Amino acid sequence: MRVVLAEDSMLLREGLVRLLEETGAEVVAAVGDGSALVAAVAEHRPDVAVVDVRMPPTFTDEGLRAALRIRREVAPGTAILVLSQYVEESYAGDLLADGGGVGYLLKDRVSRLDELSDALTRVAAGGTVLDSEVVSALFARRHRNDPLGALTPREREVLGLMAEGRRNSAIGRSLGLSAGTVEKHISAIFDKLALPPSSDDHRRVLAVLAWLRG
Repeated sequence: MRVVLAEDSMLLREGLVRLLEETGAEVVAAVGDGSALVAAVAEHRPDVAVVDVRMPPTFTDEGLRAALRIRREVAPGTAILVLSQYVEESYAGDLLADGGGVGYLLKDRVSRLDELSDALTRVAAGGTVLDSEVVSALFARRHRNDPLGALTPREREVLGLMAEGRRNSAIGRSLGLSAGTVEKHISAIFDKLALPPSSDDHRRVLAVLAWLRG
């Protein structure tokens, strides 16, 4: 897996390069700002761009804006794994609204090599990965009149794990449910959110987006 890394802190950038290489990834470029990130992706066409949210010059959302530009203009097939020091809900929503092959992790999770490797693999395969703390924060801000009001508590738990990018088997293990029961809950979620089968749309991603917008 070929990776471009964008992180403004030189020390953290070097540490992340080592961690990424330990997962088996090839870091083809490591840069310190959004403009350099866009240029590196255009040059190297990596499988995944690992991006810090806050970078020079304003240290607000330069990394996110660069990531969205990459997805929409420069290299649409590039998977994006965003790293952040804090839970920034609007950034997570903007990222997920751009489709699959995206992830959002808190930086304190990155030191866990197995989680980093799993996240890279899933976003590179077109999946969606959300840190559990991001999921909790997004659930907490939902309004009472959101479209998810019809979901049962168990269905909300299943949807939360879907938002973290978990497969059905992992959801079943986490909640102590059989594969068939997990499938029934997911089918009920799709029905309640009015997401019929479609060859054009990814219903799991649309379900997560419906929850975020709620």
